[in-house]
Amino acid sequence: MSFRTDLALETRELLGTNIPGIKHNERMEDNIKITNIEILNDSASQSLKKPKGKYVTIEFPTLTDNFQHSDKRIEIVSKEIASLITNKGLVLVVGVGNTDITPDALGPKATSYILATRHIKGELARSTGLDKLRPVSAIFPGVLGQTGIETSEFITSIVNKLKPSCVIIIDALASKQAKHLGCTIQISNTGITPGSGVGNSRPQINKDTLNVPVISIGVPTVVDASTLAYSLINEDKAPENLNEVISPHGSDMMVTPREIDLLIERASKLIGLSINCALQKDFSAEDIYLLVC
Repeated sequence: MSFRTDLALETRELLGTNIPGIKHNERMEDNIKITNIEILNDSASQSLKKPKGKYVTIEFPTLTDNFQHSDKRIEIVSKEIASLITNKGLVLVVGVGNTDITPDALGPKATSYILATRHIKGELARSTGLDKLRPVSAIFPGVLGQTGIETSEFITSIVNKLKPSCVIIIDALASKQAKHLGCTIQISNTGITPGSGVGNSRPQINKDTLNVPVISIGVPTVVDASTLAYSLINEDKAPENLNEVISPHGSDMMVTPREIDLLIERASKLIGLSINCALQKDFSAEDIYLLVC
């Protein structure tokens, strides 16, 4: 049985640890686990069915409403983002997803916490003490069903006009394990394929298609129903027609937590604040918190 997951961590676990062409290390900071996986060659890329590049997975306890600017998770996530982005120039942040579908609303909601600064310049910036802000633009383009425009087409047109030094894309992911929902962040320098986690793949958005570095940030919000059922029962007892039993009409079913609205809000805030801290290094986390929250 094939398992649907967007997490390189889970794919590697499925295939085993001794895969040639894979560099792997992990560490703990307080109660937060950081796993680094780098796919080095085409053979390893084909094995994991993931593009070559770096994948950072950060696992932490379930998010609550009381984390502040001093939260350790913001510090760790922002450092990992900063390690993958360019040091200078305009950054375009894109929130991919559908605000009408809660598990898919991570990107747009996270983008609402981004400190957009491209327009703050000249005397206004100097008089307000914001002249050291790095230029940032933020958009959430909606989805094809809402706009009639592919997300990749929208982003390409903006990139061609603004010519940013890099693009950061935020999107919801699919996991094969319920324990990762809402409390795991994957950061990668390989871009994304929108909709791939739910079996509705759209054109890729990466360095090859945009001609600028593309950093993707995501949080798992759904698990494929067949995958979840398989993980909850003994492998030997799983029926051969498990997919047909779970999805009798041939349409894939996805499972999401009951409290998904809270998970989306909390994860969006964490990602937005972390991106701001990674981009605005001349400002403290407390300053950024006061500006956007």
